[in-house]
Amino acid sequence: MPALLKNPLHASLLLALFGVVAHAPASAQEDSPYLFGDWGGKRTALADRGVSFEFGHTSETARNRSGGQRELTRYTDQWKLGAVVDLDKTWGWTGSAFQVMFTHRGGDNLGADAGIGNNQLIQEVYGRGQTWHLTVFALSQDLFGGKANLRIGRLPVGEDFAGFSCDFMSLTFCGAPPGNIAGDYWVNWPTSQWAARIKLDTGADTYLKLGAYQLNPKYVDDAYAKRNGWKPDFPSGTTGALIPVEFGWTPKLGGRPGSYKIGGWYSNAGGADLFYDRTGQPRALTGGDALHRGSRYGGFLSFQQQLSGESGRNGASVFLNLTQADRNTSSTDRQIAVGVTYKGVFQRPNDYVGLAFGATHAGPRAADHQRLFNRLHPQSAAPVKDGNEYVTELFYNWSPIASVSLRPNLQYIRHPGGTDANRDALILGLKTNIDF
Repeated sequence: MPALLKNPLHASLLLALFGVVAHAPASAQEDSPYLFGDWGGKRTALADRGVSFEFGHTSETARNRSGGQRELTRYTDQWKLGAVVDLDKTWGWTGSAFQVMFTHRGGDNLGADAGIGNNQLIQEVYGRGQTWHLTVFALSQDLFGGKANLRIGRLPVGEDFAGFSCDFMSLTFCGAPPGNIAGDYWVNWPTSQWAARIKLDTGADTYLKLGAYQLNPKYVDDAYAKRNGWKPDFPSGTTGALIPVEFGWTPKLGGRPGSYKIGGWYSNAGGADLFYDRTGQPRALTGGDALHRGSRYGGFLSFQQQLSGESGRNGASVFLNLTQADRNTSSTDRQIAVGVTYKGVFQRPNDYVGLAFGATHAGPRAADHQRLFNRLHPQSAAPVKDGNEYVTELFYNWSPIASVSLRPNLQYIRHPGGTDANRDALILGLKTNIDF
C-alpha cells in the first residue's frame, strides 16, 4: 500500500518492525508466541510458579482514498502491559487468580480528522482519552468445586459479556458489540469500572453469567481519564448500575468449536430522551432540557462456528453478531455484523484472511428530533441520520513469525453516519500486532 508508506511515522515503524523480526532470537523465529522467546527459560519458570505476563503492541494506520472532506493518513496505537498471578501456586489459595492489565493509547482518529462522518471507528484501537488506563484489576475465585466462578474488581463489561475478537480493524467487527452502539455506559476495553461477575456452569458445554457494573460518567470522560485513568480509584458521581446477563453454549459440532451467546442488559441509571423535554414536549420546539428516562436496556446474539479444517487450527469460521439497544436514548440503536475468516492460507499456519459486512443503524428518535429542528431552524439545519452505515472490510493477515502479524486491509463505508449526506469512503489500512 504505497499511500500508507508516505506517512514517515508509519514507514519508520515498519522498518523497525522488520528489523526486530530479522534480528530476533532464534527461539522467536520458530513458533514461540512471544517475540523475545522464553527469556532463557525464565518465563516458563515464572509461569510454573504461578506468574505469567502479557506485553503487546497494536498499531493501526489508515488512509481515506475517497470520502470525507480531505484525504489524510492517520496512525494510532495501543500498548498493553499485564500479568496474571495464580494464587493457588503462589499462596495455596485454591481456585484463585489475580489479574492486572494497564493499557496506553496514542495517535489520531482518521474519521474525525478527515471529516468522514462515520459512526463506527475506522481504527478500533483509538479512543477513551489516548492515555494510560487501568483496564483490569480483578480477583477471580472458583466456587462449588469449580462449578462457578466469581470475578470482582475493575473490569470492562466486554471482558465477560458479548465478548468478541478484534481481528478486524473497523470497530463494526471488533469487541463486544453493545459497547459499539451504547458506549456511553456499556464500557469496553481499555476502560474499566468496579464490578462483580459470576459464571455458573449449567451443563457440560453451557453456562450462565450475571454481572453488576458501576455506572459513573467519569469513567468515560476523556479529560478525567488523562489524569486518573490509570488509578484504581472510586470516583464520586456514581449514577447506578449496569446489569448484564448472558447464556452461552460452546459445543463442538463435527469436532469443531463453536460459541453461541444470547444475552441482554439493564441500566437503572437511565439516560436522556432523544426527542422529548422534561415537560413531554419536543426539545426541538422548546429548547428545554431532555426528559430523563429511568432505565436503559438492550439485547444481543452472537454466533461463531468453525466449519472446516482441523479443530482450532485451520479452516473456515463464520460469525454473526446482532445487537439492539432501546430507541428512546440510543443515537445508534442497532448493529448487525456477519463475516468469515479462513486460517492456514497458502499452507501457512499463522496466515489468514477475513471478510465481513456490517450495518449500524442511526436511531429514529434522534432523526425525528433533527427533522423537526431543521424545519423550525432552517438556518442551523444539519443532516438527518436516519439510516444504516454500511461497512465492508477485507484483510489478509501475514505472520512472518508467530508473535508478529501485519494485516493490510480495505474498508468501504457506505452512508457514513447513517446518512447519504456524507460521501462514501474507501479506506486503505494496515494493522500490526506484536506479542513480546
